[in-house]
Amino acid sequence: MWAFSRWLQKTWYSPYPVWFFIPLAWVFWLLAALRRVAYRLGILRTAALPVPVVVVGNISVGGTGKTPFVIWLANELRGRGFKPGIVTRGYGAAMGDPRLVPAGSGVDEAGDEALLLARHGGVPVAAGHDRVAAARLLLAFGVDVILSDDGLQHYRLPRVHEIALVDGARGLGNGWLLPAGPLRESEHRLETMHQVVIKETPGGAFTWPDAVRMRLSVDTAVSLRDGSRAVLNSFSGRKVHAVAGIGHPRQFFATLEAAGLMVDSRELPDHARLETADLAFDDTAPVFMTEKDAVKCTGLGLTNHWYVEAAASFDAPGAARVVQAIVDKLRTR
Repeated sequence: MWAFSRWLQKTWYSPYPVWFFIPLAWVFWLLAALRRVAYRLGILRTAALPVPVVVVGNISVGGTGKTPFVIWLANELRGRGFKPGIVTRGYGAAMGDPRLVPAGSGVDEAGDEALLLARHGGVPVAAGHDRVAAARLLLAFGVDVILSDDGLQHYRLPRVHEIALVDGARGLGNGWLLPAGPLRESEHRLETMHQVVIKETPGGAFTWPDAVRMRLSVDTAVSLRDGSRAVLNSFSGRKVHAVAGIGHPRQFFATLEAAGLMVDSRELPDHARLETADLAFDDTAPVFMTEKDAVKCTGLGLTNHWYVEAAASFDAPGAARVVQAIVDKLRTR
């Protein structure tokens, strides 16, 4: 199954659709269109919340940097006197009802992305499949704006501002809807966004009118043994192993290689549960992973393993454009 998934993603981001899935892609388009019309006509109803919601998501499958972006945005809004809260799906968590996610939660309770948001966002976080119910849990904390990590297609969740993230290298892939391509909605959905943010990657060629460009700063490695920190390029010229269970593993491996590391890579499915065997190798070379993977390694007793921090960053004009557009709406309300 994992081999088929890897082949599927590779084909999605080639120029061609998965031809035998084209009929299903048309069915997917029809069902999605009917659902949008049902909300527009009031047959399905958007919920009401007493505070505004900003939705950050993507229209394609795979990593686009949403979680670092939401952490960055939460901190920017806090710095301007707002009290944001974050709602997320909690993918990978063994949860039924929506729940709050303290920074000290276990990954099985919260999910890997929700735990990262709780640790770094500095604001209340709630997770659950029902994002509206999860958002209501945040109201007890006096939040005045809710940031939704993903949820562009969760139309029951009201929103005053929508931001779509796109990976600059992979773009929108072959341009087809699932399962013939990687798109949850067609490219035209980007035209309805209040803002489009492109994650810069080496060789990235995707462009969009008036888009803001985001970089992921990945220059620090943190030891899972004792929390000590090292500059990533201090490992330059050394052989290392790298494990990644994220949406776009090869991008992580390329980042390590760009810092001069000699990488022996091991790809795993997105949100994969990591076991000791996944992280074991036949030599003493250090093992690198993303922080999203590292939160799943508590209690494994790892001594020669490091995770790489990833933080969203913008040039000053780009940051101002993103934040000011949201602040203006919040202040008018």
